[in-house]
Amino acid sequence: MAILTPLLAFLYHLPRFYRWLLRPYYVSSAALSVAFLAARKLPPVCRGLPSDREDGNACDFDWREVEILMFLSAIVMMKNRRSITVEQHVGNIFMFSKVANLILFFRLDIRMGLLYLTLCVVFLMTCKPPLYMGPEYITYFSDKTIDEELQKDRRVTWLVEFFANWSSECQSFAPVYADLSLKYTCAGVKFGKADVGRYAEISEKYKVSTSPLSKQLPTVILFQGGKEAMRRPLIDKKGRAVSWTFSEENLIREFNLNELYVRGKKAMKGKDDAIPEEAAEGEEERTVGNGEVESKKDR
Repeated sequence: MAILTPLLAFLYHLPRFYRWLLRPYYVSSAALSVAFLAARKLPPVCRGLPSDREDGNACDFDWREVEILMFLSAIVMMKNRRSITVEQHVGNIFMFSKVANLILFFRLDIRMGLLYLTLCVVFLMTCKPPLYMGPEYITYFSDKTIDEELQKDRRVTWLVEFFANWSSECQSFAPVYADLSLKYTCAGVKFGKADVGRYAEISEKYKVSTSPLSKQLPTVILFQGGKEAMRRPLIDKKGRAVSWTFSEENLIREFNLNELYVRGKKAMKGKDDAIPEEAAEGEEERTVGNGEVESKKDR
């Protein structure tokens, strides 16, 4: 049963997975990732390639190419240990496969290496990863609206993600953050996003670096009473992000979302209950002969 349940779940989501994988970005990435394999194994192409094999078979890998591919497999396995979503797993496989292809092509022939490098550059310039378009309860801020929204009602707790569309980490985190917004949004807890790649003023004010070397994207900040209460990841003295995994479990635990959700609902419920009571007291007031207002308590 323990094996059957995940297998059935995988088969249930398989059509949707295929539709996701057949998008132009992933099809192009897959083609670039297997380019060297195709060149080495397809007889019309491989026969003209040089080979270090003792038997002279140009349509099979030599020992150095096998070493490079084995090293690639080890790197992918290490990187995927910290991956959370399917997008991250597939992205790691494609990225390191392209690096290995580039090394193998340059080792084979510098002209083939330059051609493959040109194809990769064209791919990066023309093909962008598909953005998450699923359901979410998220407010998108601009440089002119973020301060106003955070200060509008200090009883509301805001969880804000600072992101950039070009960041693969932000794109992988998008469905996780959207799912959290669907589960924990209430009158007292709200979710927001701010594009620091587009609004440099937000990046400077909230001290979120957009440099790829700083590894601060995405950054999630909790605002309570209009002020920053905590953020993840933390920043060290050199301005670099302390390693932290943006999983749903980590966010729920670190930001204590379960407690915030309960407190947020109670706080706003208390506010709504107070309004009818004040209105009832106002209805019980009456005007006496000298024009003064007499309440039920005075009577």
